[in-house]
Amino acid sequence: MKRCVVLVHGLWWGSFSMKLLGRRLGAAGFHVTQFDYPSTRRSLAANAAALHDFTAGLQAQQLDLVGYSLGGLVVLRMLDEFEDVPPGRVVLLGSPVNGSAVAEKAAARRIFRPLVGQAGSALEAGFAHAPAGRETAVIAGTRPVGLGRLLGRMDDPGDGMVTADETRLEGALFRQMPVTHTGLITAPSVSRLVVRFLQTGQFGD
Repeated sequence: MKRCVVLVHGLWWGSFSMKLLGRRLGAAGFHVTQFDYPSTRRSLAANAAALHDFTAGLQAQQLDLVGYSLGGLVVLRMLDEFEDVPPGRVVLLGSPVNGSAVAEKAAARRIFRPLVGQAGSALEAGFAHAPAGRETAVIAGTRPVGLGRLLGRMDDPGDGMVTADETRLEGALFRQMPVTHTGLITAPSVSRLVVRFLQTGQFGD
């Protein structure tokens, strides 16, 4: 396989959540596959290692990675830990690379704590910069509808789960879109941006 795009879902979701985006990428000519993992029951490091094993099995010459929310952190951790990942582009959709205030609030409340599980520590940590040698893009939502509003006021612009500032990553191309956290994987406008970046390394206008 010469080129493959791997989609990595977010917290609570399974790979089914990425099917719509996957179909749109497939229609644009990409070979797409999805990585499924237990987002709350296993540590970030363990999920990153599993992603590495999964991608190695694809035997792709070029490997593009699209991570949604927590899935973006799994992607970044894998690229930090392993040096043998084939070259390719990276797209992060609403990934809290600078930590998540919503996750911290959820982990602090007993009723929400089981919903976060082992992902809590990953969502509270962060990443300093884009993966070395890889064109990377970040897309953030700015329509604030989601769990974050139930846990208290979100003062900064965001998608209801993650603020735009929490997604900013040094060295990565950045774009804000007027969508919710879920809209980052369902909105046609976001899918078009993902396609453009994977094709060209830019968003275009």
